[in-house]
Amino acid sequence: MTEKTTGASYAAAGVDIDAGDRAVELMKEWVKKTQRPEVLGGLGGFAGLFDASALKRYERPLLASATDGVGTKVDIARRMGVYDTIGHDLVAMVMDDIVVCGAEPLFMTDYICVGKVHPERVAAIVKGIAEGCVLAGCALVGGETAEHPGLLGPDDFDVAGAGTGVVEYDRLLGADRIRTGDAVIAMASSGLHSNGYSLVRHVLFDRAGMSLEGHVEELGRTLGEELLEPTKIYSLDCMALTRTADVHAYSHITGGGLAANLARVIPDHLHATVDRSTWTPGAIFDLVGKAGQVERLELEKTLNMGVGMMAVVPQDSVDVALTALADRGVDAWVAGEILDRGDHTEGATMTGDYAG
Repeated sequence: MTEKTTGASYAAAGVDIDAGDRAVELMKEWVKKTQRPEVLGGLGGFAGLFDASALKRYERPLLASATDGVGTKVDIARRMGVYDTIGHDLVAMVMDDIVVCGAEPLFMTDYICVGKVHPERVAAIVKGIAEGCVLAGCALVGGETAEHPGLLGPDDFDVAGAGTGVVEYDRLLGADRIRTGDAVIAMASSGLHSNGYSLVRHVLFDRAGMSLEGHVEELGRTLGEELLEPTKIYSLDCMALTRTADVHAYSHITGGGLAANLARVIPDHLHATVDRSTWTPGAIFDLVGKAGQVERLELEKTLNMGVGMMAVVPQDSVDVALTALADRGVDAWVAGEILDRGDHTEGATMTGDYAG
């Protein structure tokens, strides 16, 4: 008599294909909301299709691409059990990098890695990505959900994305356009955005012993609600501003802080100064600084300090630019100027003390 054996299976190894299929069905309605006329086919193909004949109207089209994630902010979403906002962060981190060069966001793909597929949870993440794509004006043409049992815990996940945009060659923005005397316009952030969370989590949880559920008076809400505030998506605002005013360059303020990111678009012979006294950072920045006794320079090279995007414009475009941004509900102000490099070794520095 031969002993009956039970063979191994993918499900026994921890991968649930049926759950993945259910997740795809749940996310389809949200992906559909991001469609642009140039998108062909639907969700479920091996590749997303975008009709490139739409680029024929360009004389010399340049494709701009970017890829990013949202770092350890995913831990906040996991701990709070809130999964439908982290996608906004992902789109912002990718598409606002693309719009910096003056490009129009076209389409995006995502990658979601989980320890175990919970269909509703994955669909909620995609819902957030789709909503973010609508806010950025781009299509979500495809993605991948990967289940990694044994490498990630059942509730662990991470997200990443890649995007593509297009800009006319002679409308490319950047350092070559910047001139002495240009003004630096700051656009307010919605909070921490998606950078510096390793420092924030260490300070507020490990050192200060704060809880996500605890109400923080100076924040006016719970700590968890503050930390999960979605990253503001500036893509359509920047595109509208470029059409309205003479914009020379943009700088997306992400990892590395304000000065370091602004310096990335400043030519070698020029220098940008940013005056701290022109704004007051939100309460969350003060909370992190005080709770961890973090020095100001350390905060400034890690967090955005209340500024999520900067535009460099000639002085005679300042009023038009500020009016255009105000009309779109963007809080913006003149925060600095462009000078000759002189003895400065860095492309941008911050001066003065914060207001308030």
